[in-house]
Amino acid sequence: MFASQSQHYTFCLVTPSYAPDFERCKLLSSTVEEFLPASIKHYIIVDRKDRALFNKLQNDRTEILVVEEVIPWWIKRIPLVKNGWFSLKTLPIRNWLLQQIVKLSAAKFVSEDVLMFVDSDVAFVRPFDPATRFVRDGKVRFYREPNSIPETWKSHYSWYQTASQLLKTPMVDFPAPNYIGDLISWKKDNVIKLHDHLEKMSGRSWIETIAGTWNLSEYILYGMFVDYILRDESQHYIDPLYPGLRYFATDDLSKQEIINFLSDIEPDHVTVMISAKAGIPVQRYAPLLRQIDRN
Repeated sequence: MFASQSQHYTFCLVTPSYAPDFERCKLLSSTVEEFLPASIKHYIIVDRKDRALFNKLQNDRTEILVVEEVIPWWIKRIPLVKNGWFSLKTLPIRNWLLQQIVKLSAAKFVSEDVLMFVDSDVAFVRPFDPATRFVRDGKVRFYREPNSIPETWKSHYSWYQTASQLLKTPMVDFPAPNYIGDLISWKKDNVIKLHDHLEKMSGRSWIETIAGTWNLSEYILYGMFVDYILRDESQHYIDPLYPGLRYFATDDLSKQEIINFLSDIEPDHVTVMISAKAGIPVQRYAPLLRQIDRN
């Protein structure tokens, strides 16, 4: 059912990363080579100072992009300041917000139709072809888990609030849908439409508009744009199922605890995410990922 429409879309992976996550990103890159079709290009976006390190991962399918070449000229890194960027047009920009600007800018720097965002602490563990897995009746997958975010989650509440203000849409009803995860797929033309909509609503460039916010989630912004503005015109179909196994906690895990965690993987999972915040050395779990049933 899916394959007849899949030829209409080309796919790529996009991974923002930085030096402390290099070993994790290296593992991700190796699993992309092993489990994804050779036609899927992988863009890794890093600060200029980390480019030499990440150039080790560059090959025919992996391209290293530099943050400073993706963002506009008027945003500059602040010397000797780790967590901020100087802006000639807005207040200083935190790293957290800049990474979201980078993701939203990526659509203008790739040639593929669909961008799939995957973080450095994710690894593929089974064959995955988005042309068949993420296309249905000519539409592209849109991750949306309904009724999963309670109003009491203050950080999330502020992200929905900011998105509704930027888009000029009603506030979501709670419990709200979740749009956040790994392997999130965006249609390039929808992202460009989002840029245009933000500029129309604010009267400024979309980057200036976003840079003026404090609490923002790029995934919620895109998700609400699809749900409230584009609707059926988005050419997305809703998929509430997450395609992988995730470890969000910050606690270190022993080898046996990692084995226990991996035992929960489901037959349709194609990725495993072990949060970088847990600080678990890649060497401890990479061999265990290779033991997962690949069928």
